[in-house]
Amino acid sequence: MLRISKLTDYGTLILAHMAGFPGRLHSAAGLAEALGLGLPTVSKVLKTLGRHGLVSSQRGAHGGYVLSRPPSQISVAEVIDALEDQPFGLTECSASTGVCSMENDCRIRDHWLRINSAVRLALQAVALADLVPQQGGASGEHRLHGPPHLANRMTTACLPASRTDDQENRP
Repeated sequence: MLRISKLTDYGTLILAHMAGFPGRLHSAAGLAEALGLGLPTVSKVLKTLGRHGLVSSQRGAHGGYVLSRPPSQISVAEVIDALEDQPFGLTECSASTGVCSMENDCRIRDHWLRINSAVRLALQAVALADLVPQQGGASGEHRLHGPPHLANRMTTACLPASRTDDQENRP
């Protein structure tokens, strides 16, 4: 099964939300509330994204986080690279060399490398701007959340019911 981590999923959600309001400063608390995520998780993700140059922070009473580049210049591949603990790869040998004892004699390694490259190119072709939810008309509906009064309920419905902030921070 191919799967990204919860933190990468949350990071993509946070960045897509921020991309919907380019140039605006976002507080960790404001993002947590808007997206129905725990504040410790949002803070952790923002710090990691900052270390990788995807967001910039401004300190102070009116500080917050802003995208470091326009959303059209940040790829989903960059987000995954910033938030995943290991290099991108569908198999161990397509992410790093020398980790499999059968690597030199593997009959399908070259095929996995080609598949890995195709998936990587597809992720590089999707920009953060492509993930920005469409704004609803005069109703104020945001397609990521639905009507404002259902925002937290609808967002948390997408998250596992057993999720807690402690579980998100485990390796």
